[in-house]
Order: sequence, then C-alpha cells, then structure tokens
Amino acid sequence: MKTNPVYKRECMVSARSFKLALVLLVFNGILALVALLNMYSALTQVRLTAEVQYTGFLDLYMFVAALEFLMLILIMPAVTAGSISGERERQTLDLILTTCMTPADIVLGKLEAALGTMFLMVVSSLPVLAMVFVYGGVLFSDLILLLCCFFAAAVFMGSIGLCCSALFGRTTAATVAAYAVTAVLTAGTYGFNFLAVYMKQMHMGAYLTAAASGSVSGGSGPLLYILLVNPIATFAQVIGRLTAGNQNWVQVGTWFGNQAKGTLITHWMGISMGIQMCLAVLLVYCAVRAVERSRS
Repeated sequence: MKTNPVYKRECMVSARSFKLALVLLVFNGILALVALLNMYSALTQVRLTAEVQYTGFLDLYMFVAALEFLMLILIMPAVTAGSISGERERQTLDLILTTCMTPADIVLGKLEAALGTMFLMVVSSLPVLAMVFVYGGVLFSDLILLLCCFFAAAVFMGSIGLCCSALFGRTTAATVAAYAVTAVLTAGTYGFNFLAVYMKQMHMGAYLTAAASGSVSGGSGPLLYILLVNPIATFAQVIGRLTAGNQNWVQVGTWFGNQAKGTLITHWMGISMGIQMCLAVLLVYCAVRAVERSRS
C-alpha cells in the first residue's frame, strides 16, 4: 500500500521535533494530575468516614474524559489551521503542486498527519482513563463509544481548520476563522436554543414563573436539531450513558423543553456523528478545490 508522501513527511518532522514530546507531556500531565488529585480526595474521604464512594471513581472517568475532549476540540483546529496556509507563507505550496501529487493528496495527507497526532494523544491518555476499570462501573463498550466520539470530533474539527487554512492565505486569519466556526458550532448552537426558549417564554408571559419553578415550557422547537452538528452535545450524550438516572443527560430533547421522542432523539449519538463526518467530507472537498484554484 502506497503511503501518502505528505503524511509520511509530516510524521517524520513531528517525530523528530521536541514540540510533540512537550505537547504529550503537558496533555497527559494535566490528565494525570487531575486523576491523582481525585484519587487522593477519595482516599482522604475513606480515612474519615470508612466508606468507599464508588460514584467518585465514575465522576473521575467523566471528568477526565470531558477534560480530554475539551482539549481535543481546542487543539485540533490550531493544528490544522496552519497546514496549507503555512505552506503558502513559506512559498512551498507551488513547489508541492508541481509534483505528481494531486491537491487531494496534499489535503488528505495534512489531515492524516493531524489525526495521527491526535490519535497518539488519545492512546497515550488511555492508562489514565483505564484507572476507573479497577473499581468497575464503566464497560468496555462505553470506552469504545467514547473513542468513536473522540475520532468523529477530531475529524470534524480538523476539517474545519483545514478548510480555513486552504481558504485564507495567512495562518493567523485561518486560525481565527477556525476558532470562530468552532465557537458557532458549540456555544452558538446552544445559545440559539437557549434564546429560542427565552423568547418563547417571554412571548407567553411565563418567564418569571418558569424561572422560579425551574421548569422550561414550550421548548426550542426545530432549533433543537442544530445541536446535531455540535460535538459537545454528542459527547454529553456519550457520557450520559453512564448516568442513566439523570434524564437530562440521556435525552437531549429535555435540555430545552423539547419532549419529542422518536428515532432521531433515540439514536442521537449515531446520527450526530454521521452528520459531522459528512460535513467533514464536504469541508475537505472545499479545501481540495481551494488548493486546485491555487494551482491555476
């Protein structure tokens, strides 16, 4: 099987650099520090009460997974945002385009290299996540689903940064655009739903009553489904499998008062991952076309 030359070069460069080792050290150091502090807190409680709270270890898994996911979606756009624009700034993109490689080879090679770095970070952090298996409560299938969620989010976020890198000539502009799109997809989609619920409650004249009682009426309606492109909403559903007693985690339709049930709500995780992967393919295609225009 022929290896993508761009992917091979990027892997060789990153493997020889001190930056990759430093990133892995900081990434796993933060996760290990959080896990050890949580374990120390649990042991301190055992000494004081002589009771083992196994829910604390489940909370450890959820917190470490959430921290890892947050760092992943923050790092991935930055890793890919300078992939194509950086070649332009170094004036090496035109030289690469004179080779036998197609624009698709260049774009896919850059994406594969970024995903390889993220895969290395995720795999290196598995021992920290696996600490909870000593005490039980998390199944192997839950870990596999979590890794699938990580992969889908990494591909989606990486394709956003790659597309911005191909469309913008400067790395700084591409990075700002990538994080702006990420903010809209995460905080923006949540904000749109919250605003829809707020406006509907104000229109009904029941905002003060709902705020006092803690209930949400009316819901955000069809706007709920824009959360399908929100990786954080997908991750919340994956983690929600471990807290089945909390329906706000299990059913995304309850977040903003949408009590709808059906195939879309029931299979939210799979459908959202599928949509995000399709959007990633579309973004990669846009990046390829942008590189093709650079050739002409």
